[in-house]
Amino acid sequence: MRSGKYSFMSVIFLVLITLFVSCNHDEINTSIKNQSIDTVKLDNPLSVSWIKQHLAKYSPRLILTPELENQLKAKLKTDPQVQAYYQYLKKDAEKILTEPLLERKLTGRRLLGVSREMVNRMGTLCMVYRIDREPEVLSRIDDELNAVCNFSDWHPAHFLDVAEMSFAVALAVDWVGEFLPDATVSLCKNALIEKGINPSFDEPMWWIKANNNWNEVCHGGMIAAALAIADVDPALAAKTIGRALDNLPYALVEYEPDGIYPEGPGYWGYGTGYAILASSMLTSALGTDFGISEYPSFMESARVILLLTAPSGDYFNFSDCGLKRGNSTSVLLSWFAAKTGDGLYFDKKFFDHPSGAGRLAGPGLVWLSQYQEKQTSTLPLAWYGEGPNPVVMFRGGESDPGHFYFAAKGGSASVNHSNMDAGTFIFELDGVRWVIDPGTQNYNDLEQAGFDLWHMCQDCQRWTLLTKSNKGHSTLTVDDARHNVKGYAPITGFKDGKKPEVIIDLTEIFKGHLKSALRKFVKESNRSLLVEDEVKLEDTTKIITWALMTTADVVKESDGALLEQDGKKLRLTILSPGGMQVTIVSLDPPPLALDKKIPNLKRVEINCPASAFPGKQGWIKVRLSGE
Repeated sequence: MRSGKYSFMSVIFLVLITLFVSCNHDEINTSIKNQSIDTVKLDNPLSVSWIKQHLAKYSPRLILTPELENQLKAKLKTDPQVQAYYQYLKKDAEKILTEPLLERKLTGRRLLGVSREMVNRMGTLCMVYRIDREPEVLSRIDDELNAVCNFSDWHPAHFLDVAEMSFAVALAVDWVGEFLPDATVSLCKNALIEKGINPSFDEPMWWIKANNNWNEVCHGGMIAAALAIADVDPALAAKTIGRALDNLPYALVEYEPDGIYPEGPGYWGYGTGYAILASSMLTSALGTDFGISEYPSFMESARVILLLTAPSGDYFNFSDCGLKRGNSTSVLLSWFAAKTGDGLYFDKKFFDHPSGAGRLAGPGLVWLSQYQEKQTSTLPLAWYGEGPNPVVMFRGGESDPGHFYFAAKGGSASVNHSNMDAGTFIFELDGVRWVIDPGTQNYNDLEQAGFDLWHMCQDCQRWTLLTKSNKGHSTLTVDDARHNVKGYAPITGFKDGKKPEVIIDLTEIFKGHLKSALRKFVKESNRSLLVEDEVKLEDTTKIITWALMTTADVVKESDGALLEQDGKKLRLTILSPGGMQVTIVSLDPPPLALDKKIPNLKRVEINCPASAFPGKQGWIKVRLSGE
């Protein structure tokens, strides 16, 4: 089932496939998945009477329950990974005790850093207190709660701040409320209502029906607050949880049809993290998550995150995503491991020596303690997935000494947090990332400089940044123009096997500049990647620029270039058109003062004039091969 939002796109998709087949590309399988998407609703029986009947009478009831706590304590005696992880939490708790109490200090237009630190502190301190019952820890929890609950507000102007603070306070009240002074518990529940839930109803909130991470985070935070105050205001709790169940599908449908999170792997951690929290809290407190964990392609998204993690451990960092995969991802994956019993999602290396677990470290101990391996599935060597930002991946596998890894994407710049990067790719070989994505950059720095980062029209300022522009990605540029922000590039052909291939149709991306553009990637061997661009020019087309982004040293050669990095070499060979040479454009320093500074960054270009394509059509073919 897929969302009605993409019914029009499905029609376009079918047309593109028909055109693709008619162009005699029948050597590639075109049986692309194209069933329609309908938004699947979550169950929603919420009413005052329902919540009174089903709300758990035991404590705690958010993520942790008495039964789960007993299981956790039993594993603390026998399971070395649970023991190691708890020792990590204890050390983190000791550090928190030395920190000053949190204050209501905004960073730019956000209180989010404060709210997130509160999530980290409450999850860690409250878990440690439940296990060891140290008075010093409880006293610090009490002080922290009194501090934030006496803030003037939790900054509803940027509601993510409210949502995360609400989760932090709700978790603390639930996990240790029975040990806190009654006055503190009363203060917290009042704050959850007055500073958390009520502002979400004060005026129409755009995130309520949004299709991005705000939906999951904000509804997740409100679910936490509602469950924490359900005993004192069941009507408000039912209203708040019911609203979340009605509207979470607007975000959950974005995982369809294959589990790719459109906003990139980094935002997968943020949005999915709060969807996981919502599922965990609803299950532990009400006995069901109303279908969140069973939502089409939601569980599959964990597999996609593993597929988008290269042998280096770094992400294919498309959209607003950092390069490094943090250990917080391993914590989230432990929830999937616990739900499925699949060892594929269990990061044993991390849990043997945990560090940097992130702000959901406390709940992570619960998920870790629930994991029991039933099977360990494997990842494919070639895979593609559809959605608003379709992605393809080829890898060499465990037996490949060079650790070949390639990933590319289609999609649209109009997707939330996206870039003008349709057709871009990354490539690793011999432990080196030869072809890179520039990734994201600090939002606050740009905002404080008065930069218009968030408007996404064709002529908007956002696209002047190197990280957002097609000129900052390894794709095509035609006549020095921006990509069509509303264009969509689907994957229209895929072939598995010894030499996997994929075709991404970039035609809409170059509307008005090219009649058609098909980008084909072929994994020729574990040492070689072939990139073929078939283009049909408009009468007005002047020049097509093929680009590759790299931080390697580049030496020009007669038929391409030699890239060198970390003592390794990669050869770039221009196969077509004949007579072309590379141009090396240094981007260190970058073009704009506000651009992200990446040491040794450069763009390797092949500038192909229209005259290089007889009959106004032809190919740009480039091979990347390891020495």
